[in-house]
Amino acid sequence: MNYVELAHRIRAWGVELGFQQVGITGTDLAADETHLLNWLAAGCHGEMDYMQRHGTKRSRPQELQPGTLRVISVRMDYAPPGIASSWDVLADHSLAYVSRYALGRDYHKLMRNRLQQLADRIAADIGPFGYRAFVDSAPVLERAIARNAGLGWIGKHTCLINRGAGSWFFLGELYTDLPLPLDEAASAHCGSCTRCIEICPTRAIVAPYQVDARRCISYLTIELHGSIPDEFRHAIGNRIYGCDDCQLICPWNKFSQPTAETDFTPRHHLDGAALIELFAWTEDEFRRRTEGSAIRRIGHERWLRNIAIALGNARGLPGAVNALLSRAGHASELVREHVQWALQQHA
Repeated sequence: MNYVELAHRIRAWGVELGFQQVGITGTDLAADETHLLNWLAAGCHGEMDYMQRHGTKRSRPQELQPGTLRVISVRMDYAPPGIASSWDVLADHSLAYVSRYALGRDYHKLMRNRLQQLADRIAADIGPFGYRAFVDSAPVLERAIARNAGLGWIGKHTCLINRGAGSWFFLGELYTDLPLPLDEAASAHCGSCTRCIEICPTRAIVAPYQVDARRCISYLTIELHGSIPDEFRHAIGNRIYGCDDCQLICPWNKFSQPTAETDFTPRHHLDGAALIELFAWTEDEFRRRTEGSAIRRIGHERWLRNIAIALGNARGLPGAVNALLSRAGHASELVREHVQWALQQHA
């Protein structure tokens, strides 16, 4: 079999299926494994126990999927066209900021289906082969793999940056037993820039290429199940699900392209919805309106927790106190605690 020609066909099929780029790499992630183990040893993963639960499977693809020789790495742009300006939303304390990746449909299923279609095309061309598709659904060092496959470099904020497309994209992988030719790893181009480090509201980027998740707003509003530490509540501002500041400030994102995927179009005006309106959602409304969305994973309780903090930071906002009082007797102790904190900010 001519694997060079097959690799060319795989890249072409990937683009036809909606991926903006396809790269191929091997399984050597030794240096990244050391970085991961040091990060875990320092406790920077916080409550994300799944980061260490699978041992070395995350950094050794052949342990996760026996027989793996190559990893086909793909990326897909997700920034919707025509959405409200992120900076404008962040500056308006009456509005809720939702990380731009979560405005529309959950990307996991969409990208996994596309990867399956890619695998089906390969099988139709060469016959059955060994593979397994991943989209942030298993212990995979997706950014290191994407870097090695030439899709971009890992920036100082630890997101992947593509020289011609910025960083507003999702990643996915197809582990395979095909001995395909390797692509050249991407070189780094952050230079002396430290804008992402300087803008981080909670100083979560503790050093270049090192993020302490316990300080990160994305972790605090999405991964953390309990009470958000007082020291970070003011810095959270109106960010109710995730944080994009380090990507918004990155100069490479001037090259980012809007997505053509309609599934990533914002739902319920979440690119700039009013905090008071979102805080009024009942649990049934939350479940219904977040069906098929990444937001649903935090549940209604943490949804209210996050918005309560944002309302507490919206001092002087008409209606904020009444909205908070409406939840002061909520059944959840977690919600009550954050509502009381928010009311104290208005007092």
